[in-house]
Amino acid sequence: MGQFRVLNLFKPFQRIIPEVQSPDGRRIPFRDRLGYTLVCLAIFLVCSQLPLYGVKSSAGADPFYWARVIMASSRGTVMELGIGPTITAGLVTQLLTGSKIIDVDYNVKSDRDLMKTAESVLGLIITVGQAIVYVYTGMYGEPSEIGVVGCTLIVLQLLVAGVLVMLLDNMLNNGWGLGSAISLFIATNICESIVWKAFSPYTLNAGRGPEFEGAVIALFHFLLTRHDKTRALKDAFYRPGLPNLIQLLATVAIFCMVVYFQGFHVDLPIRSKRARQTSAYPIKLFYTSNMPIILQSALVSNLYFVSQLLYKRFGGNLLVRLLGRWAVEGPGGQMAPVGGLVYYISPPGSLAAAAAQPLHTLVYAAFMLGACALFSITWIEVSGQSAADVARQLREQDYFVQGHRDTTSSLKKELNRYIPTAAAFGGMCIGALTIVADFLGAIGSGTGILLAVTIIYNYWEMYEKERAQMGAVF
Repeated sequence: MGQFRVLNLFKPFQRIIPEVQSPDGRRIPFRDRLGYTLVCLAIFLVCSQLPLYGVKSSAGADPFYWARVIMASSRGTVMELGIGPTITAGLVTQLLTGSKIIDVDYNVKSDRDLMKTAESVLGLIITVGQAIVYVYTGMYGEPSEIGVVGCTLIVLQLLVAGVLVMLLDNMLNNGWGLGSAISLFIATNICESIVWKAFSPYTLNAGRGPEFEGAVIALFHFLLTRHDKTRALKDAFYRPGLPNLIQLLATVAIFCMVVYFQGFHVDLPIRSKRARQTSAYPIKLFYTSNMPIILQSALVSNLYFVSQLLYKRFGGNLLVRLLGRWAVEGPGGQMAPVGGLVYYISPPGSLAAAAAQPLHTLVYAAFMLGACALFSITWIEVSGQSAADVARQLREQDYFVQGHRDTTSSLKKELNRYIPTAAAFGGMCIGALTIVADFLGAIGSGTGILLAVTIIYNYWEMYEKERAQMGAVF
């Protein structure tokens, strides 16, 4: 009862927290759901370009620079915090339920509703907290120059954007759209970044004269304007400091590798007592999809954020320096980790850097593999995808494993042979692909590419499922 009492603390908030109601059991046509999804995407894109009112200056180091693409955030806009607070709130609640600090029965509707309310409340608290920290630390100019009213307006704008993200995600998850708003925004932001770095028409000067930022446009520019075509090709493929064709080819290669591994699965033969027919229950290699990398990204981005703020204020403290040391490095005077824990869990910039710093490389690889495997195993327990949960669901539908006794324990035992292994090994494979992408310098970071590919693949599976169900009408 004590554990349930913790969850019951959120009951008063159920009347306050806004929520989009589900469509009352009726199935929304695919075209309508596609339309609602596109509307959500349009709202996100507008918010990503809408500047914050009252900002004096947004120049200088960006604490979220390393996580902007993954967290679907845009600096200086109302989508400054992106989906970060929502993901962090989900991570915290999942860890609390997974560790049994909060005991939840997902078969009980009231418990499910309370958990949604708890995530929403925690997400809004994190939104307000991060907004206040941003304003207080001078991200938008000195607070004394902005004034109390201006600071309050900035916080309110970020809070409204946080509520909007929460409602859009709620709307899609409740059956009005396709997938979730979180996944949709992540994939859009990452694909936008990759396309921009491939075809950007902006010109920059990295010490070699004016060059186009886009790797593909730079290739044609070099070939048309330089007499030495061999040197032009070499610069287009290997130029440092700006997107190049090797990075673009690495991005395409990682994309193809992820799609290839998505097809790996084990079919468990099951039989229905009702229809007396045999079918297969597929257990995929990527059993938990992109959740391990999303949770790992949320953890790392928050560590980066906290470490930068602490180092900026208390850089001489020993514990702060052990957590992370930062220095100006990279584009636009951005801060980069140069020591401490956050340095060792950040990816080396290239294969050459990985070879030159073997300790950094080994620690980073071990962290990625271990974190993704751990989060994957934890996720199946808290999301209703464990062997026990799947066995119960199959039994409720009168399914049993062909060739085994018709009991829940027998079904659970057989599923336990595959699901935990698929979750752990699949999580490690996702971590390994991320490491390879980071070492090759793929555009958008290894984490970003993994997220984009898995999300796009999930949407493709939704489309195929709808097409199979609707047939010629679809």
